[in-house]
Amino acid sequence: MNILEQFSLKGKVALLTGGTGLYGRQILEALVEAGAKTCIASRNAKNLNATLAEYQNKGRTLEILCYDQGDESSILALRNELRQRVQRLDVLVNNAVLRPMLNKGCQDEAAAFAESMRVNATGLFVITRAFGDWMAEEGGGSIVNMGSIHGLIAPDAALYRNTNISGWYPDYFFHKGGMINFTRFIASYYGGKGVRCNCINPGGFQTEKMSETFVRQYCDRTLLGRMASQTDLKGAVIFLASEASAYITGANIPVDGGYTAK
Repeated sequence: MNILEQFSLKGKVALLTGGTGLYGRQILEALVEAGAKTCIASRNAKNLNATLAEYQNKGRTLEILCYDQGDESSILALRNELRQRVQRLDVLVNNAVLRPMLNKGCQDEAAAFAESMRVNATGLFVITRAFGDWMAEEGGGSIVNMGSIHGLIAPDAALYRNTNISGWYPDYFFHKGGMINFTRFIASYYGGKGVRCNCINPGGFQTEKMSETFVRQYCDRTLLGRMASQTDLKGAVIFLASEASAYITGANIPVDGGYTAK
């Protein structure tokens, strides 16, 4: 197998959670373009069906499944349904996230923090165990966790100066920070069974809704002088999902334009 073939996912089956959101769309594109039989799971049936229709119009096929990451029975039902559809799994991309504190941030109620942990911490553990066990039974696979630079560093108040944007989300920093060491734990737990686990930590993703002031201040903070685009995560995801990274596990890789290198 030459080096380019090692990056191919042809013949492999991949499950992407949260496959219709901000990061999910480009991750989905990457998995499909790399040749994987791709399954996406989300709690939003409307978005799933819209994504399915979009890919069918392009002549491509997807498997779509609904689930609730805050409900263990729903996660186990997802695994059972997927077993019936595809019989095996080679790649799990943990991309789903719930943001209940997005409006009030650090002044939100404790119940909002607990709800975030139910999905983003407990749910992450349950789904990783459910599908990690399955991959271990089949002789191996790759788990890719989608983290954040906010799991690596504290918020920078200077980024939000003279904008209406806030970065004070304690739940997000808590569970993204926890995801980094959880990645190491899972890599150790499943390593002897051929299942690798790595974490990608993206930097800021530029959207049309962002103010010019925020974008400028953020770009000034990065080494590459820009925010992430709609394609910047694709290469890292395919690298970690494929045989090209066969000897890499327990790694946490910033994909942030050098934001955390300063």
